[in-house]
Formats: sequence, structure tokens, C-alpha cells
Amino acid sequence: MRWGSTGSPHLLARRKASDLKACSRQPFRQWYSSGRGGLSILNPSVAAILATPPSTDSQPCQQITVVGFVRTIRNQKLRSFVEVGDGSTVYPLQAVLEPLQAKGLTTGTSVAIRGVWQQAPPGKEQKCELKADEVTIVGSTDAEVYPLQKKFHTPEYLRTVPHLRLRTPFNALLARFRSDCDFYLSKFFRDQEFVRLQPPILTSSDCEGAGEVFTVSTDSSVSSPKKIESPSENEKELFFRGPKFLTVSSQLHLEAFVHEHQKVWSLSPTFRAEKSDTPRHLSEFWMLEAEIQTESLEDVIGLVQQMIRSVVINLQESKIFDEILFYHRSRESSKDLIAPESIRRRWDGLLMQSWPCITYSEAIERLKSAVESQEVSFINEPSWTNGLQVEHERFIATDVGQGRPVFVTFYPQHIKPFYMLPSETNEIRKQITTVACFDLLLPDVCEVVGGSLREHRPQHLINSMGKQGVKTRHHESQLATHHSGGVSSSTNHDDLDWYVDLRRFGSVPHGGFGLGLDRLISYLTCVHNVKDVVPWPRWYGRCDC
Repeated sequence: MRWGSTGSPHLLARRKASDLKACSRQPFRQWYSSGRGGLSILNPSVAAILATPPSTDSQPCQQITVVGFVRTIRNQKLRSFVEVGDGSTVYPLQAVLEPLQAKGLTTGTSVAIRGVWQQAPPGKEQKCELKADEVTIVGSTDAEVYPLQKKFHTPEYLRTVPHLRLRTPFNALLARFRSDCDFYLSKFFRDQEFVRLQPPILTSSDCEGAGEVFTVSTDSSVSSPKKIESPSENEKELFFRGPKFLTVSSQLHLEAFVHEHQKVWSLSPTFRAEKSDTPRHLSEFWMLEAEIQTESLEDVIGLVQQMIRSVVINLQESKIFDEILFYHRSRESSKDLIAPESIRRRWDGLLMQSWPCITYSEAIERLKSAVESQEVSFINEPSWTNGLQVEHERFIATDVGQGRPVFVTFYPQHIKPFYMLPSETNEIRKQITTVACFDLLLPDVCEVVGGSLREHRPQHLINSMGKQGVKTRHHESQLATHHSGGVSSSTNHDDLDWYVDLRRFGSVPHGGFGLGLDRLISYLTCVHNVKDVVPWPRWYGRCDC
């Protein structure tokens, strides 16, 4: 079908545009018009207008229309000054109105202002301004009850109105920052010839083995059993004939793809039923995960470093970096204020070619040394067998990193998930096996990336799963054969038989990592609490909107 033929999408778009003329809100006729293949918005964004040179004596005055929300309004005897924003930039656009034109305008009002974009009088903070000829109220606001007034609002308060905090200049900036991160990440992996995948949200297993999962049910009264002894009437009543969960990681499903595609990645929501209310934790967050065919942990570490540096370079070369600096420079409150120089140092640290890399054993020794010399004190005593606590990670990130990210490698096997490949550099003197893995630590936010080589050998994987209490039919069959010479028919197992099958049928050495995108955004934008960089934060006790 040709675009211009009868019944074509183009003609349909024209009909829809004509229908708008009959709409009760007549001003929409001025903003929308049919375009090739559909509707197009003709009025420019605030960011585009601010980048446009003003009218001069040698150039005819051009009429423009800005559509957005009133940020602030100052009424004087002869004129009113209105700051308009539309989310496209943190910089305000100032419109100059006659007193009659400003009638009915309040903070939060949705407005369309048509006028001349001209140079502001000398001595004004604004270099340019919009001299209004026509003002139309699109959506009115009751100023008495509007939650976002012209004053500093604490992050804690804004979390109580997540549906409206999206309209604040900085939250609009965060939305665009997240969008840019997504774009540059996609570009990086595309350039590296990775295949992007869409893994499932509903799963049959707990990838991390920590048991902190959300169970999916059509009935809130249904319990979430971890095991099913045998099919029963209760099992038949479940929607999926068994307990299913919201994913805690897409890693296992990416491993299924990596055997065919060699290099794969995904960016999707992840869920943890962890009862934490810290600045670093969310119950729903976005995880970037990647898997590659490799026998070298250094390949995975190198990929992480290249990815983060590539994204930071692109962001720093874009206008959004300057907007981050402008926001922190112009904040009305000094609480949690971060100087632009400190922000630059954060970004510059990520761009350094060399990132420190120490083993887990070296990290523990450094922590113990710091305690013995009374350089620092910890609530939790550093211990080789108990893992690194947040306070330990924060010290390592600051002391070893010196403004740069820090890789910590080769953790003890017993504190890591079953799927990690044992390393060749075990702690022999301690008789404890380590695994080929790493965590990437950043100052303040601590762990941002975790990765490892995956156990690709069938029997070794089955043994590792058995040691950590993750049962499969393959493991039970071996036990039954060993003890009784038969095969057990028990169905008391986790749904990971398919994962073992990946090793049984042509497995290859591979490894990968997971990056907490929200934590990275929090670090780059210098926002202390990760809840404040997520549009709709969910954490223990709170799931608003």
C-alpha cells in the first residue's frame, strides 16, 4: 500500500489531525499537524529554544511556541516573569508576560506561550527571553495544594510523591541521563558484535541461591514452598503447577544463549526480596548482564572496564555532563552538596587506564593491617571466611582505589554461588578453595559489578550444586546409584536440571558479569541514595503507585 493511497496510514494521520480541530481544547490546533506517516509536534523543546540565537535588528522576528510547565512565576506591577520547563534541560526558559497574560498561572500549570525569542536587556542573568504575545493555559493547577512548590524539597519528601517528582528539573535530568546510558551501552555492545536478549522475568529457580526471591501467585494467601514432594491437588491449583519466582538474575538464561551466540547481553529488571532499607538497596532494580565464551577471567574484567570507560567518555562529551555540574552548582540546599570538582574527579577516575586489582586475600590482609595500626576501626572484624562487609568494601575502594575503581578477585568458594569455576590460585595454606571471580568496587556505592568464570564441566557443576544444597535429578540419581544401585524417583529438587543439561550437551568455557545500573547512575550523578535515581523505587515496606 502506497502512503498516499486511500486508507493509507498517511491519510489516516491526516484524518486524526483534522479530528483534533473538533476538540474542546482549540489551542492544540496550533501545536499539532499531520506529518509524513503520522502526527508530529511542531513546537521546539525548551532545550532547542535555548540553543537558538535570538532575533536581531538585521533578522526578522520569528514567532515560536514553547509548551511546558510553569516552574516559577514572579509578578510585578508592569510585567510577570515565568520560568518554563519541559524536561528537556535543567536550564530554565524565561518568558516575559503582561500582567493580564499571567492571570491564572501558578507553579505547576501546563502552559503554551507563543512569542518572540529575543535578547534580554543588559545586566540580566538570562541572556535571552521569550516576549509573550499569546498565552494559553493547557492544564490548570491549584497552587494551594500542589506538592511541588518553589522551594527546596528533600529527597525523602519527594519519595512520597513519585508520580509528581518526575516533573522536577533534576528528576527529569535523571530520566534523560538513564536514557543516554541505555543508548551508549547498547552502542558499545553493538559495536562489539554482541547479541542483545530479552530474558524472562518469571523463573523456576533462584540463581544466587540466597532464597531472597519473590514468589509469583494468583492468590496472596498461597504460601511459597521451596520444595514439592510430589504432585498434589494443591500443586494443581497453582497457575504454573509449581512455585515460580521473579528473577533475581538473568545469568542462567544468558548462559543458555552464549553456547550458540558466543557474546550476549541483556538489560532488564531484577528483583530481590531482601529486607534492607539502606541507600544502596532496592527490591526492584535494573541489571545489565553479559556472557562471553572465554577461558580467561582477565577477558571478563577487561570487558567491564572497556564498557564503563566507553559509556563515561560518551556521556562526558555530551551536554548532559554539563547539566549534572550545573545542578550541583546551583542547588538551593547545602545538604549532601558535592562540588563540581569532586564530580569531575569521580568521572576522571573512571577514565584512567589502570584500575587497581587485588586478590581477596590481599584485601583481608590490608584490612587487618589497618585495624592493627589503629588506622581504622570496623564494626565487623575482617575475616577470611566471612566475606567483605560494606564497611570493608568502602575502605578498600577508598584506600586502594585512590579515586579509581578497584577489582577484588578470587573469593573463597564457600561464600560464592555454585556456578563459579574454581580458580587455579587456591589458598593452599588455608586449605580453602577459591573461585575465578571478581567484584568491582567504587567509592561510596561499593560493589557495582560482580562477575566470574562459570563452571562448564558437568560433573564438577553437579558436585558444587550438591555441596550448596542445590539438588537436581542428576545429583539424586548419582546418590541413589551409589547407595542402592538404583535410580531415585524423588522429585525433591530445584528446577535447574535444564542448567545441568547445558553442560551435558556440548558445553564451552565461558564467563560473564552483572552490573547494577542504578548504582552506577547514582555514582555518576553523585546522588547519595539509589532510591532517588529510580523513577518508581520499590524497597522493603514501600511500593507506591
